[in-house]
Amino acid sequence: MLQPSPAFMVTARPRAVARWLIIVAGLIVAMVIVGGITRLTNSGLSITEWKPITGIIPPLTEAQWQAEFDNYKRIPEYWTFNRDMTLGGFKAIFFWEYLHRVLGRVIGMAFALPLIWFWARKAIPVGYKPRLLALLALGGLQGAIGWWMVASGLVERTDVSHIRLTVHLLTALFILAGIVWTALDLLALHRNRLAAPSRLTLLGAGAIVTLFIQLMFGALTAGLDAGYAFSSWPLMGDAWFPAGTPMMTPAIANAFDNPVVVQFIHRWFAFTAAAMLIGMAARAIRSGALRAGWLVIVLVVVQIALGIATLLTGVQIDIAVAHQANAALLLIAATAAAHRLGQAPRKPMVS
Repeated sequence: MLQPSPAFMVTARPRAVARWLIIVAGLIVAMVIVGGITRLTNSGLSITEWKPITGIIPPLTEAQWQAEFDNYKRIPEYWTFNRDMTLGGFKAIFFWEYLHRVLGRVIGMAFALPLIWFWARKAIPVGYKPRLLALLALGGLQGAIGWWMVASGLVERTDVSHIRLTVHLLTALFILAGIVWTALDLLALHRNRLAAPSRLTLLGAGAIVTLFIQLMFGALTAGLDAGYAFSSWPLMGDAWFPAGTPMMTPAIANAFDNPVVVQFIHRWFAFTAAAMLIGMAARAIRSGALRAGWLVIVLVVVQIALGIATLLTGVQIDIAVAHQANAALLLIAATAAAHRLGQAPRKPMVS
């Protein structure tokens, strides 16, 4: 009779660990949404200090609120754009940045505390502890990246660095994909104690990498406010690419720093990403993963439609936030489809 895999011990609870990870993934999606609102409402620089522990307590008295407002008045964003802001207006932008930071702390605790509990109960299957520790470390790094991003807008700039914002968002999405992949491995282990972790196939890797490139240009578009450059589609104004657009030197800088070029790339690379994702989804459907495959196709169509609507409405906040939220859901669906392609055929239990 075949012996159980060493990864499946009597005390191991792969389904319980997977469910915990799925909850954390949901919190990260919420974090991405709140982060998008924070960016679109220009709230990200309203808190000018990083206090990982005491920062969870908001201002409670009028004097404390005034002190926070006075800190904000010292940075270039206030003097350039918001010199007429009232304390009430400051409280409105403070809310979104505060919520973003609190949610980050909640996610950290929602990951670290159950991890300790599952570890102590020996509920984590063999081979998964290093992966979970790596995800925890990435989460800690993400907090530091968040402050690194905010710090870029406190001295000389009137907003945060679009490069640092892109690193911040892509790190969050990479963690999200890693958590989802690990949860799916654990669910497979729960269904079949001989199941090995899924491997990333060439097609799956190509689709995921292409999606991350598109997400990168989406983050650059947000960071540069490039979505406001042209609110027409498919043309940019009256041309496919506007003549007379000032170009940077070296040429490669245009792809990362020129708002017009960044919007152009984000518009049209979307269809390359869509083709890769739909190709992977079709393969997943043929392999039996109907739900993941069709979900990828539907979310790709929705994402393109939301992207066009974001442009045509002049970056209307609710549509732009839906575009970012759908991107996170698309990443989850694409990760599930890629995971299915990399699963080895299930081995039957025989005696």
